[in-house]
Amino acid sequence: MKARTKARGIALQVLYEFDMTGHPPLLSLNFRLEEEPLDEKLVEFTTKIVTNILPLIPTLDLLIAEHAPEWPMDQLAVVDRNILRIALWEFAVEKCTPIKVAINEAIELAKMFGSDATPRFVNGVLGSLANRQNEIFQKLKNQNL
Repeated sequence: MKARTKARGIALQVLYEFDMTGHPPLLSLNFRLEEEPLDEKLVEFTTKIVTNILPLIPTLDLLIAEHAPEWPMDQLAVVDRNILRIALWEFAVEKCTPIKVAINEAIELAKMFGSDATPRFVNGVLGSLANRQNEIFQKLKNQNL
């Protein structure tokens, strides 16, 4: 597994645990990093994903819900919604990852952690979000994100 994919996988596990239990994310992250140590730059990347996504969850969820209207956020699998949050944050908020790379990475996470249908679902939703990149950027800009 590629190093950044592993980092995203750890961030996904932390966000999943937070969604399911409400455990303090940084404590969960520290436990994960004890189990699966990462290079310092990857620790920074993983920490940035977790800490930057948490306050944006309502905004990210609204954007995702607009592009997956047949799947209300509270009915999405916890893994699926967190994979979508990570990818959307990477290409629309942080702009640290090209859209195609973010989608491919999300599909890889979906294959590792999701159900059989998750990769196709994630690809479809993120493809729809990518097609509306300018609209998303404008909404995020208007919210000063």
